[in-house]
Amino acid sequence: MSANLRNTNIEKLQDRSFDICIIGGGINGAVSAAALAAQGAKVALIDKRDFGGYTSSQSSNLAWGGIKYLETWEFPLVWNLCKSRNHLARNYPSTVREIRFLTTIHRGFRFPPVFVYLGSLLYWFMGRFATRAPQFVSAGRLAEREPRIRLDQARAGVEYSDCYLHDNDARFVFNFIRSAMDYGAVAANYVVSNKAEFSDGTWTVSATDTISGRQFDIRAHALINACGPEVDDYNRSCEQETEHRHVFSKGVHLMVNRVTESQRILAFFASDGRLFFVIPMGPKTCIGTTDTRVEDPNVEVGEEDRKFILRNANEMLKFESPLTEADIIAERCGVRPLAVTGEDQSTDWLALSRTHSIEFDEKKQHLSVFGGKLTDCLNIGSEVLELVAKMGIELPYRGYKWYGEPGEDVREKFFHQANLIGLDDMTNPRSCEPLSERLWRRYGASAFEMLEAIREDPKQAECMIENAEYLRCEIEQSGRREMITKLEDFLRRRSKISLVVPRDMFIHSPGLREACEVLFGESAEEKLAEYLAENDALGASDS
Repeated sequence: MSANLRNTNIEKLQDRSFDICIIGGGINGAVSAAALAAQGAKVALIDKRDFGGYTSSQSSNLAWGGIKYLETWEFPLVWNLCKSRNHLARNYPSTVREIRFLTTIHRGFRFPPVFVYLGSLLYWFMGRFATRAPQFVSAGRLAEREPRIRLDQARAGVEYSDCYLHDNDARFVFNFIRSAMDYGAVAANYVVSNKAEFSDGTWTVSATDTISGRQFDIRAHALINACGPEVDDYNRSCEQETEHRHVFSKGVHLMVNRVTESQRILAFFASDGRLFFVIPMGPKTCIGTTDTRVEDPNVEVGEEDRKFILRNANEMLKFESPLTEADIIAERCGVRPLAVTGEDQSTDWLALSRTHSIEFDEKKQHLSVFGGKLTDCLNIGSEVLELVAKMGIELPYRGYKWYGEPGEDVREKFFHQANLIGLDDMTNPRSCEPLSERLWRRYGASAFEMLEAIREDPKQAECMIENAEYLRCEIEQSGRREMITKLEDFLRRRSKISLVVPRDMFIHSPGLREACEVLFGESAEEKLAEYLAENDALGASDS
């Protein structure tokens, strides 16, 4: 069970001394841990929630070059984001894939359609021609590309390419955490840092295991603050002064049943002029997002958010009957932390840069990571390596490549073994993807263990939870390797079951109770009751 791995790691956190302690297990902390551990640093990582359990599980699942920043003339940002997108896609070809965007330009829009098309050509150039070329789509041909689009106000369209994460964002984040642990990092979720003090060249982090209540200290030569939206609060608690700080952009997405069979992302400019997406996500569709400035990073979906998204979706798409709140399967809500300097950044909110920044306090051996996006996560890991090297921390395997899918020879071996046992013949007929591709994308070389389990017992290739594309062998391996501490960790972050399966469908499934037994053993009923209580409370607060 995952509890065994977690308990062992908590023992190690208090018994060992580390080179670096990372606070925060979102994308910034995850890539930092993976990079440092792979090159030989002794790394500790803790998060007061689950890994990827905050901002990093609330994204649009896009790894894009930032085409919208062309409008604010941020050409260097777009150039670098496109480079980062291409780099990510080359190294994670199974996960980060090209997808077409079909943008509809309505009458009265601030730019003529030809100007938008020219912008897409510039974007293609900045993307080093790594994707398919953009196309101008006349109003008459929009319906051929996508019958759902309302044409009464459409002037024309532009189709171009970008990239997206095939699985959910939190799964992508966790794979970096798992990689870090494979290289010797000691990580634990649901461990909060109460305070951190620097003395005589050592950071002492006073921590509490929020599951058991146990308190202990973690000692490390250096500290990395990768708390995402809470970087500023944690720095204040450590008496760490920085030039940068965060302001917050709230984003909301709604999950509904698939609105179109097209595998394109439909992009529009919402009623207030901001980009608005209709994104395929397996058997469902993700609609959003909002981009609203907020002061507090702890945000929830409000009634106005739902109305805004549903209104724009109904105005831009044709439905047999309009989408209503009854059609919402799940919601995603989080903030994007934007790195700024100075005191007042309220004048031009949408023009604020979406670049990241890392501040380095050499005297106190402290790093603070501000901002950050999934698209340029590899850059953050590499920059952290460069700064840590300046601290005098030995990286005995400097230059070792710490990211990317296993090599082509390993991939071919996996698919050959999968073919020999007839794995793809076991595919659920409702699934549009062969089992071999799905397992490789989610688990990489770790999927070999699943092939062995299926080889020994073909029932391991059966779906355990009704209406959810997760196999018995996946859930058993998750229980051993993925530190699933609460049921929500599995349903929402290691998998995307609670995003794409209506709650009433999986919550009463006998397979869910069986999955709890696999994941939690004797604590299965307790963990299920905990999940039901927390989600019932959340539903009550939303209503």
